[in-house]
Parts: sequence; C-alpha cells; structure tokens
Amino acid sequence: MRSPTSFAGLTVVALQVLATSLLAQSEPLVNRAVSIPRVNAQVEIDGVLDEPVWQGAAVLRGFTQYLPVDGRPAHDSTEVLVWYAPAALHFGIRCYDSNASVRATLADRDKIEGDDYVQILLDTFNDRRQAFVIGVNPLGVQSDGILRDADRRAGSGFSAGGSGAYTIDLSPDFVYQSKGRLTGSGYEIEIRIPFKSLPYQADREQDWGLNIIRRVQHSGFEDTWSPVLQANASFLSQSGALTGLAELRRGLVLDLNPETTARVTGERATSGWAYSGPDPELGGNLRWGVTNNLTLSGTMNPDFSQIEADVARVQFDPRSAVFFPEKRPFFLEGIEHFELPERLIYTRRIAAPIAAVKLTGKVSGTNVALLSGVDDQTSSATGSDNPVHNWLRMRRDLGGQSHLGVAYTDKIDGADYNRVPSVDGRLVFGALYSVTFQGAASFTRSGGTVTNAPLWNLAFSRSGRTFGFTSSFRGVHPEFSAQGGFISRSDVVNASFAPRVTLFGRAGALLESWTGSVSMSGAWDYDRFMAGNIPDDPKLHLNGAFGLRGGWQVGTTLVIESFKYPPQLYSDYVIERTTSAGVDTIPYTGTDRLSNLDLLVSLTTPRFQSFSGNFRIIYGRDENFYEWAPANVFFLTVDINWRPTEQLRVNALYNHQQYIRPSDLSTVGMRRIPRLKLEYQLSRSIFVRFVGQYDAVVQDSLRDDSRTNDPILIYDAGSDSYSRAGREVSNDLRVDWLFSYRPTPGTVFFLGYGSSLEEPGAFRFRRIGRVNDGFFLKLSYLFRV
Repeated sequence: MRSPTSFAGLTVVALQVLATSLLAQSEPLVNRAVSIPRVNAQVEIDGVLDEPVWQGAAVLRGFTQYLPVDGRPAHDSTEVLVWYAPAALHFGIRCYDSNASVRATLADRDKIEGDDYVQILLDTFNDRRQAFVIGVNPLGVQSDGILRDADRRAGSGFSAGGSGAYTIDLSPDFVYQSKGRLTGSGYEIEIRIPFKSLPYQADREQDWGLNIIRRVQHSGFEDTWSPVLQANASFLSQSGALTGLAELRRGLVLDLNPETTARVTGERATSGWAYSGPDPELGGNLRWGVTNNLTLSGTMNPDFSQIEADVARVQFDPRSAVFFPEKRPFFLEGIEHFELPERLIYTRRIAAPIAAVKLTGKVSGTNVALLSGVDDQTSSATGSDNPVHNWLRMRRDLGGQSHLGVAYTDKIDGADYNRVPSVDGRLVFGALYSVTFQGAASFTRSGGTVTNAPLWNLAFSRSGRTFGFTSSFRGVHPEFSAQGGFISRSDVVNASFAPRVTLFGRAGALLESWTGSVSMSGAWDYDRFMAGNIPDDPKLHLNGAFGLRGGWQVGTTLVIESFKYPPQLYSDYVIERTTSAGVDTIPYTGTDRLSNLDLLVSLTTPRFQSFSGNFRIIYGRDENFYEWAPANVFFLTVDINWRPTEQLRVNALYNHQQYIRPSDLSTVGMRRIPRLKLEYQLSRSIFVRFVGQYDAVVQDSLRDDSRTNDPILIYDAGSDSYSRAGREVSNDLRVDWLFSYRPTPGTVFFLGYGSSLEEPGAFRFRRIGRVNDGFFLKLSYLFRV
C-alpha cells in the first residue's frame, strides 16, 4: 500500500504535468480606462439627469455580454455618465429596453435579485482583489456588498453548475443616495456615493478599478462595461479604471450609532403563562475613519439582531455541523477582512458580547484586521468567567492577483485557552491557473491538559472558458479545535478532482450553454488516511448543466457513492437480542459499507415579471444514518418567489427529506419544513413582514434493519441506562411578525413578535399550543459627522 505522503506527492506532480500540458494563453483583455471630470457642483438625486453638469460628464458605452456567453456584444444598450465633486462620486445610468420588459419592484434593501438592476464595482485600492458593489434597481432600491476575487466555479458535488458567475457578499451596508424611474425607452438611475462611505488610498492623485454590471431579467443576460472573459482565473483583473482622481475630500469620518433594545418573553408556567421583561438594554457602535484606509470601530452591548428565526437547514450527514450566517451590524462591517480559505474566524462564536473593538483597513498593500471582544459569562464553560476573543488577520498582496496571509485567533476562558495560528495564500499564474493553500495548528488547554493538532488545505484550479478543473486536498486532525471559528467536521481528510467542459450555442439558439463535469472525491477518517487505507467514502458525481434561452437552467447529477461504517456515531448503540435463554444485549457493529446510487434533477426558472422558482429532487438509494442501513431516499426542495404587485413579495420554501426502508417500504425518518414569508413594502424604507415556518419530524422505532432486525437500544447518560429507540414525533411551528422602518443603514425602528408553538398531529392545526413567545423592539439612529 502506497503511503499517504507519497500519494500526495504523486498527486501534486500529476497536477503539475497536467497544468503544463494544458497551459494556454487566455484571450487578450480589453481593460478600459476613463478620466472623469471634477466639478464643484451639487445636484438633486431624483432620477432625472437634467442638470447641466451631466452634459459634461464622461460617457461609458460599449457593454459586452458576460453571462451566459462571454465576448458577444450586449443585446441591450447601456449608457453611463460619470463625474465627481470634491466630496462624492456621481453616476447617471440610462438602460435602454422595452418598458414592458423591465422588472422593477419596490423591494427591501438587498432584495432586488428578482428585478433588473445595475451594479457598480469600485475597486478603491486598485488592487484587483476586492471591489465595493453599489447596486440599484430601476426604482432606485439599493443592494450593496463586497465582491472578492476568486476562481471560476466548476460544477462538483451536488452542484451541476459551471457558469462561472461571481459571488457577492451582501452583508455590508454603505451609505449612498439613489433614485430611479421607468422611462419610455427603459429606465434611468441617479447615484451619489460620498467618499466618506468608502475607504480608499491615501495618495493625492489615484486610480480606482471600475466595472459596471447590468442584469436583464427577461433575457437572463448579464453585461459588463469592461469586457470580462470566462477564460481567466480572475474576474476583477479584467476591470477598467477611473483615472486621475484628485483632491478627494473625505472629511472627518465619525459615525455614532446608539441603540436600545427591549424584549418581553413568555413561557409556560405552573399557573398559566408567565412573562418577563422588558429589561431595556442600551448599547451602541462607534466608527472612526482614522485615515482614508484605516477604520476603528467599537461596540458596547451590540444588538443581537435576531428579528426572525434562522431558516431551518436540512442535514444530510450528522457528522457535519450546520452553518448559520452572521446578522449583527457591528460584526458585519468589515467582515470581508477576516475571510480565510478555512473559516477559522466565525464572529457568531462571540455569542453575547459585552464589548468589542475592531481595526480594519489596508496599508501599503497589506490588509489588516484586528478584533478583540469580551463575551458574557453565559458563554463560558465555567459559567463564572468572561471569555476573551482576540483575532488578527493580515494579507499581503503579491504580484498580479496573488497574495499571502496570516491569521491568529486566541480565546481565553478562565484558565483554559485555544490558540490557532494560520498561514494561507493564493497564487495565480498563466491567467488560467491558481493555487490556494492554508496550514494551521491549534493549541488548546482544557482542564489542565494541552493538545496540539494541525489543519491543512490545498487547491489547484484551471479557469478556462471551455475546459477547466478544480482539485483539492484537505485534512483536519481529530483534536484540531478552532473555538473562534467554524469547522463543519473534524477528524477527516478529503481529496477531490473535478474537471469540466463547457460548450456554447450560437446566438439566439435554444441551448445557450452546456457544462458537463465529473467530480471524483474521497473522504477518510484522519487516522485511516495516515495509515494508507483506501477512502472510507469514495464518491463519483456525473454532472450536467444546461442553460436555455430566456434564463432557464436545468441541472442533472448522477450520484455514485460508497460509505464506510462510522463506529464513532454509534458508540451508544446496542442491539436487544431475544433468545430461548431470555433477553440480552449485544454490541452494535453495523454493516461495513453501504453503496449509494441517486439521481438529482434541478430546475431554475427565469425571473418572470411576477414569478420565479427553483426546484430540486433527489431520488435513489442512499445511507440511512438512523439505523446505518440502505434506504430509498426522496429529497425535495421547492423555492418559489411571487410578486403579484410592485409592493407585495411572497416567498414559499419547502424542504422534504424522507428515508424509506427497502425491506418493507416503511418510513424510518421524515422531515418536512414548509416556510412562508410575506413582505409588504409600504415605501422604500417601510415594510411589514410575516414569516411562518413549520418543522414536522418523525422517526420510527429503530431496528437493526441491515442485519438482524432486532430492536436498537440507545444509552441515556441521564439515567445511566439503555432504552429502546422508540418512535419520536415533533411538530413545531414558528411565527414571526416584524414592522421595519429603515431609511438608511444604521437608522432603524424594528417592532416584532415571535412565537414558538407545537401540536400533536402534523399539519392538523388543531390543539396548537404555545411553547414560548416574545416581543422585540429596537431603536437606533446613525449620527454621521
């Protein structure tokens, strides 16, 4: 048996040979640059470009298509006017189209994905690694975030895609003004971006990276001002530029954001229903622009921002934890600076902070981020200490699109600690190829015992227009601990290789693009990999993605897998055996290996005027983790968006997960989660929202289905005994109401009510009983100097 070290070495050599044989120069880039006028003038942001200053603005034309097929002239004309005043950058955008074809709703902030829209990408440090995204729909509704440079995605796993679309993190919010209006020839947008809303270089005269993206929903096309080719490992390196920006006046950047929150919570009591609260809490955030490129922020008792329940996530493998995103404003600001290939920094680990301070920015080509926070005693393992978190992240730009970074996290909880240093980087070469790597180690003291353990991650990708691939090699030691981060699964080694081929149809054809990919991967328990064993869980996924005219997307995946018995999951299982001598228990050993064969089919509709939807079905033979036996599985996901009017939005989401025993066609486990969200937008800043989520779970009495059919007993630590794994049923309902007034980021008024309920019979809606409920109030105001 070849050792893991030699296997990894041969893999790297093979990938290098493959890279050399496939090396080809990408098509030449057409990077555009424009010098825009500086005018000491003010205009009214009303969506009407009628002031004289617009007559002298620089004009950007000649958009080309990026998706679904790059390099073609844009089907719809776009004209962008740009100029800047000493304190702000101004854009006037004319999008030509049939008025009847324009998709436009009065949406909430960051909810314009179903509309036509324009996104301005501003790379204020001109490093082609990160851009601030300013998005606006035809009515002026805003959507903003961060676009970080990354490789083109190749379809793998349960993803049958490969379109190469970039990813935008919509978490950050920026303060800017925008208005839009429909016209007889399409729509017009007017935008003013204050310089104090964005960090940028300290030079007296500077260039900014720029690109502009236009999304046309009725055709499904995406156009860019500076041409972007899919045969390139970098999206942002193909941006154009605003040149010669001089004497920018940012002024004093000082934001004070006081807030107050109050909660009234109720739960069942021995005599009726008991409420506690409101217990109002005062807190706030302070943001100071130390320089143009460094920002210092602090918070006291920050808002928990849990104005509605997290979306229930369906778990496929109980060995992997479920991730939930950050929602608190203080931690969202500048969160992009803490990003790593492996999520060693996860801000939700500071669960109930008393105070925190943060420094973020970029100095001489180096991104710097430092965060220190003191958590409440309820987050301490002892219950009497205040855990202290210290996180440091630095990333240095190298030539081209490459970078090298370091990170350090430190959690101190009484006498215990967890410290994790990390080194990472991304090397881009030949325009098509990139290597991403990370190595980390954890040093943990708990109860007087110190443990050290490693983590590593290596990925190699080719981002070609027609042919590309991704490959990765990742390992997490069973004792690796990142108490300031999120590692979905430890004690695992993963290796994968996923080549893809993309073909494009002619202009106007029914089939616009087709991507076929093969994902080959293996997963080992860490020690089994180090011992040189074959993969515990080998997987082969055959993927196909079809892009059809008008924005239709169809995906298929044939799943061929094999899973080895994981004894650590069943250490508390035994089997009850009845013999002529009586009842006895025997150890649970489980079938050594289960084989899977599934088919996945997905469908994504275009963004119609009032409707869009996503559908996914998985059916076949898969592992039944309840009993570690084969099962016929049926998974269904339906996600429908309906916009019957300009102001009303309806989202219906349904997840269905069912495991059926092949032996007698009985259901061993089933989970059904319908979720309904209704939003009514009274104005751009006011909306009312209702969210209802039902979670119905049933688990049959467990038995040794793959071997003896005898009952399974599970150890109960509370009673220090084994008991039969009998039938379990839960039917939980969560309801949330919210009134929201948010004229600008930081200034909000939230009034909400949430209630958790349950009933004995699934979806009967009879004998429903409250478990707990509560009212929530938040007031905050942004004072900007």
